[in-house]
Amino acid sequence: MSERKTVLIVEDEARIADLVSAYLERAGYRTVRHATGVGLPDIVRRERPDLVLLDLGLPGQDGLAAFQEVRAVRDVPIIIVTARIDEIDRLLGLELGADDYICKPFSPRELVARVRNVLRRTAGPAPGRHETVTVGPVLVDPEQRTATVNGVVLDLTRYEFDLLRAMASRPGRVFTRAQLLFELTGNDLKAYERTIDSHIKNLRRKLREAAG
Repeated sequence: MSERKTVLIVEDEARIADLVSAYLERAGYRTVRHATGVGLPDIVRRERPDLVLLDLGLPGQDGLAAFQEVRAVRDVPIIIVTARIDEIDRLLGLELGADDYICKPFSPRELVARVRNVLRRTAGPAPGRHETVTVGPVLVDPEQRTATVNGVVLDLTRYEFDLLRAMASRPGRVFTRAQLLFELTGNDLKAYERTIDSHIKNLRRKLREAAG
């Protein structure tokens, strides 16, 4: 690894934080640990992490509120770590713009693989994906990660932008849920295909509103 990426581990269970930190350090990452949601924005400003592992079950603050505070100060990839398995929390996490999530209990090796995958995916557009794409009034700039409709800038989550870019790059193609999910995560996770419906619904609404 040419340069060490910094991963901020926000986890109140010391045993889990120790284990995750050890595996990530062994994989070549620098780790910083924080045990609560309190003061998290200051930690993010000071450490400037390349990725945040955020436990939703934090003492002192709701994990989803902590998520929003992190994104307010730095546009950093976030992987949600949670013991919550209900679909509502999972869906909400994705709609907030989380880059991935993993449920406890988890394999440390799987977590390291997810960290590596998210960092690779969010590092920038892959070769051949730098070109601006125009479909009717919609203009998508993969390099700047911006999209406009008739000049109106769209306020999109990471997943919404990636969906729009994928579909605009191949107009006329009919995508399955699994194909779209692979575009977003690099994984064919059939258990989560229905989350795509929510992203598509939100994206369509934003496109309609911008088009007037």
